[in-house]
Amino acid sequence: MRAADQDRPPRCLVIVPVYNERDSIGRLVRHLHRALPDYDVVVIDDGSTDDTARQVPPGTAVVRLPFNLGIGGAMQTGYRYAALHGYDIAVQCDGDGQHRPSEVLRLVKLLQDGQADLVIGSRFLGTTTYRQTFVRKCGAWVLRLIIRMLTGLDITDCTSGFRAGNRRVIEAFAHWYPEDYPEPEIILLLQRAGFKIAELPVRMRQRKAGSSSISLLSGLFYIIKVTTCLLLDLVRQPWPAAKIEGASSSSEGVGVKVRDVSQTDPADDWSQPAAAGRAATQ
Repeated sequence: MRAADQDRPPRCLVIVPVYNERDSIGRLVRHLHRALPDYDVVVIDDGSTDDTARQVPPGTAVVRLPFNLGIGGAMQTGYRYAALHGYDIAVQCDGDGQHRPSEVLRLVKLLQDGQADLVIGSRFLGTTTYRQTFVRKCGAWVLRLIIRMLTGLDITDCTSGFRAGNRRVIEAFAHWYPEDYPEPEIILLLQRAGFKIAELPVRMRQRKAGSSSISLLSGLFYIIKVTTCLLLDLVRQPWPAAKIEGASSSSEGVGVKVRDVSQTDPADDWSQPAAAGRAATQ
């Protein structure tokens, strides 16, 4: 962070990806605004087929994608929005209402203390009352084991979508972000690129509305697909030095460079804040 930036509080953005979450998005955004009055919120409507976007309270930026890109495309859109508008911290908060706005400050504090570049909110670190089906428990255990074998990190909730990243992470994700089910891949890729990853126990609600992006019936296919992607990620270099301006070092020899966000925005369409209650893009 530049010296001039150290005299001001960090600019924080909450990114809320949604797909057909009309029953929960309005309540979630209102809770976010009440719990985090100094944070901005952007809702990424990933081609919803219902009226999810209309349920977002006025005054909240909404980016409406013309068709469904999946969680990877939606989140990369959110990180690009954060990078182009110069945010210092971005928090992913799912639109289904499971993530508690009151827990966001704990994730951000860990970032501000310099203990990590990415903080993951875990449902299973420490004592928890969060319940999962047997299939999901088995899948989570397998992925935890694979991540530990490949990275040496014992991440208890590698599929958690409740995460906070600093400016380095924002810039990296704005350049490239995994598709489909990216959460486990991100852990491996960031670790290889020399980023620091931390996990924090958080309370989450059981899902009450909407539909999950991961079907229980596709659990086995999900594990096979993620395992294959993780193995491919061992030779992938998603953030090449030539693609992102600025400079940073990597403990694993994978160059990661960070663009100076004080430079002119490369996308004129996003150079101004979204109008209240309207889409940021058409």
